Amino acid sequence: MAGGNNVARMSPRQRMINLMYIVLTAMLALNVSSDVLNGFSQVQDGIQGTNLNITARNGVQFAHLENLYEQNPEKAGRWYQQGVELHKRSDKLYALIEDLKTSIAKAADGADGKYSDIVNNDDLEASAVTMLNPATNKGQALRRNLDEYRKYVVTMIPDAEKRKAVENMLSTKVSARSGDVGSQSWEQKMFENMPAVAAVTLLTKVQNDIRQAESEALSGLIAAVDMGDVRVNELNAYVIPVSNMIMRGGKYSADIVLAAIDTTQRPEIFINGSKLDNAKGHYEFVAGSVGTHDFSGYIEVPRADGTTDRRPFKSSYTVMEPMATISPTMMNVLYAGIANPISISVPGVPMTAVQATMSNGTLTRNGDHWVAHPGKVGSESVISVSANIDGHSQTVGSMTFRVRKLPDPSPYLAIKDGNGNTVHYKGSPKRISKGALMASEGIGAAIDDDILNVTYSVVSFSTVFYDQMGNAIPELSDGSRFSSRQKEQFRRLKPGKTFFITDVKAKGPDGITRDISPMQVALN
Repeated sequence: MAGGNNVARMSPRQRMINLMYIVLTAMLALNVSSDVLNGFSQVQDGIQGTNLNITARNGVQFAHLENLYEQNPEKAGRWYQQGVELHKRSDKLYALIEDLKTSIAKAADGADGKYSDIVNNDDLEASAVTMLNPATNKGQALRRNLDEYRKYVVTMIPDAEKRKAVENMLSTKVSARSGDVGSQSWEQKMFENMPAVAAVTLLTKVQNDIRQAESEALSGLIAAVDMGDVRVNELNAYVIPVSNMIMRGGKYSADIVLAAIDTTQRPEIFINGSKLDNAKGHYEFVAGSVGTHDFSGYIEVPRADGTTDRRPFKSSYTVMEPMATISPTMMNVLYAGIANPISISVPGVPMTAVQATMSNGTLTRNGDHWVAHPGKVGSESVISVSANIDGHSQTVGSMTFRVRKLPDPSPYLAIKDGNGNTVHYKGSPKRISKGALMASEGIGAAIDDDILNVTYSVVSFSTVFYDQMGNAIPELSDGSRFSSRQKEQFRRLKPGKTFFITDVKAKGPDGITRDISPMQVALN
């Protein structure tokens, strides 16, 4: 509910609140973790504290309006009565939202739930049950109350730009976005599938908007009395950076402002001894060397008596090397002939702004995941990552991988264990029963060492039995299955006997047919 094209007309505190709100809504578009949900609690506490400060400030404004009425009831009476009604309606709507926050907390945590300390902060049903229940329609009622309050409060704000800013701030209009199917109400957008802690934080932001609107209206009423020439009695300098963490080659951007500034006389700003050539105090430069850097300066503003008041300030920023996180899912090598899953991310950059390329192979993307298909075995593949930062593409990192041929698989017999589960018997020293051997249809081959899990197709194999004279009796398979002659030899085996499976040929997903190691089968 923040926005409009009147940001420059807002106070520095309100601009910071709006920035926090933008960050909050951006995080809601992500698959957030528990750490991020806890971050919502910190945002909620910050806005709640700001609400208390604005409430106290509004109280001071109202007390001043009341004092003006006591000094001159005839002149200030009309505006004072409007202020009383404004104060009453603002408190009533603020209290209503306070009750809704408590209801959401109780829906998430039970009767003892408190919105200041929600235990089940990821509960996606609490806000919908409270606000979208068709039996109560609390969300719809809140929207109607906000619409009525907006129409009421803007009539007390004489400045057109401020009036437009408050209208946008308290607007419940939902703009259709590309890809949306059907219309969506304001309450659905605010509370459907919304974590409990996020819903409470959004409601706290609405309370902040109400207090801010009340403050603007009170200022308008005081100005209307023509006795409210408020003079600045305290000046503080602030540096408001877009971010304290930037990459080398990126831009550092900050707003340097003087709180409670007289808008009719712009202050002069000096940074490291040089005057800033920007009347609005916007300061930016291209970051160079890596590390933490400090800068300081002062702001000079003329007083009414002709003297100059100087207020110093200082701030710092950190420049880091461009970097990318590339995590190979299967060790630090890539295997030819199979799909190698790769994780790629760039800290502080959304996945949609990250691109990657690969030498000696191809790299394909599926959502936020990547799959590498390396080329020539024995060569190296380099994965290079770039990111769109401040509107231009920048290389942020690369990693070199060795390309290897798939290892040879091991042959096995698929048999049932005592629990009826299929297991891979890979030969002696373990032994199997004759019944398990007779139940097996043939042999398989695979790499199943918990690092790679790759299945091979057995092309052919032989079995070798030994008679009582020690003579070898070889028998050929029927592809990957035991032939009838091999099964006949199985039936003749006595307990404790062994035989060999040799000349195993298996074909892998890389299309290579290879001879793999034999196995010795031992019976109980």
